[in-house]
Amino acid sequence: MNDADVAKQIQQMVRFIRQEADEKANEISVSAEEEFNIEKLQLVEAEKKKIRQEYERKQKQVEVRKKIEYSMQSNASRIKVLQAQDDLVNKMKDDAMKELLRVSHNHHEYKNLLKDLIVQGLLRLKEPAVLLRCRKEDHHHVESVLHSAKHEYASKADVHEPEIIVDHDVYLPPAPSHHDAHGQSCSGGIVLASRDGKIVFESTLDARLEVVFRKKLPEIRKLLFGQTAA
Repeated sequence: MNDADVAKQIQQMVRFIRQEADEKANEISVSAEEEFNIEKLQLVEAEKKKIRQEYERKQKQVEVRKKIEYSMQSNASRIKVLQAQDDLVNKMKDDAMKELLRVSHNHHEYKNLLKDLIVQGLLRLKEPAVLLRCRKEDHHHVESVLHSAKHEYASKADVHEPEIIVDHDVYLPPAPSHHDAHGQSCSGGIVLASRDGKIVFESTLDARLEVVFRKKLPEIRKLLFGQTAA
């Protein structure tokens, strides 16, 4: 083989090596670009996912805040309604209390009422001797019906007439007045107690109204507001 052939073969080998190098470089470049694109896509998707999650988190916060605000507004409205209902019910009770004051103005009817209250109290206590308290202004009314009350009780209970001791030292509070609106008051009626004070039967007009009002409150609310809430 002469020098020309050798030179030719060397050139062929150089071209082959260069071609292989170019192909390998191109292959590496394509592979690198593919990996870069994949990595870039993954980064983009990861960022998109983070953005979506952050958006969903903030959206949930907004929804929770809206629910809280709605709940607060709803509760505030409900409280206002309940307060208005309570105010109306309390006004009815106050009006009834004012009507009680008129009961004692009719002396004849009031004396009969006092007698009935005393008889009821005696029937509840069933004691041979009791202590009776009343308002100072009712003292003479009570004294005037004691005999008939004792006789009626004895007849109904089939016992001897009881001893009724009217307390002249401690009286029930007086009727309500504008001069002492916040002081203790009593619209009328009586309180009976056993001699030892262990058994007490409160039969003031105020106490009886309170019992009736508490018992009838669900019915009152239903009539006024169409509900059975206590």
